Amino acid sequence: MAEPDQWAEVEGALERTFSFPTFVEALAFVNRVGELAEAENHHPDIAIHYNRVTLRWWTHSAGGITDRDRDLAEKSAALAA
Repeated sequence: MAEPDQWAEVEGALERTFSFPTFVEALAFVNRVGELAEAENHHPDIAIHYNRVTLRWWTHSAGGITDRDRDLAEKSAALAA
C-alpha cells in the first residue's frame, strides 16, 4: 500500500512513499522498480527504510518533471499492487 495514495510534487520531483508488511517485500518492490528503470533507461531516486520505500522521479537534464516521469511513476506504482 502506498501512503499517500497519490504522487506529490516535492522539490521538482514526483515523490511517493510505499509501505509494505516486511523488509523483504519492500526490497522486492525496489527490485521490480529497478528492472523497470533499467528497461526504460530512466532511473528514480530510491530510499528504503525497513518496510517503506520512497521513490522520486524527475529528469535531471530537464531540471524537473517530464511526461516520461509521470508515465514511469504510474508504472512503478502499479508494481506495488
